[in-house]
Amino acid sequence: MKVPVLQTERLILRPAHPRLAVKTAAFYLKNRDFLQPFEPKYDENFTAVAYQRALLRQDRQMERENRGVRLWLFRREDPETAIGCVVLSNIILGAFRSCTVAYKMDKDLLRQGYATEALSAAVELAFHGLNLHRVEASIMPRNAASLALARRCGFVEVGRSPRYICINGVWEDHIHMARLNEE
Repeated sequence: MKVPVLQTERLILRPAHPRLAVKTAAFYLKNRDFLQPFEPKYDENFTAVAYQRALLRQDRQMERENRGVRLWLFRREDPETAIGCVVLSNIILGAFRSCTVAYKMDKDLLRQGYATEALSAAVELAFHGLNLHRVEASIMPRNAASLALARRCGFVEVGRSPRYICINGVWEDHIHMARLNEE
């Protein structure tokens, strides 16, 4: 699949590309301590530009193989600074036509509507650009902000899994949320 650059009222969503490595490294360097409680343990070189460039190459390969797409977020007023990302991964076509969504945002830009705008654009891409039927999100019960974001974007709880994903070295329970393309 070839995913275009997307735009919303305030955001530019750029598909992952190795040329974004300096920007993504800066994002993770700034937000590493904030994000770490919600993510798998980082490699010690995670915030290095070379490491980010390798991850971005993997993201491009994922997109070429129709397995997913990572969109890096930039404000229109500051198109050179990455402020987060949203990823549609584990895309399954055929009769299932679904994917998983995950997202992260700059700690200094929370509660300003950017994450809602980005997640809404990603869901629109999933349903109308990729013709998927279902988008799922798995969220830790203690991550109230992420649960609220998913609900704002039309996701509903469909189940729970104990000790589902290893986050920061601990197997964490997750709430499964889903949104269906009912159009």
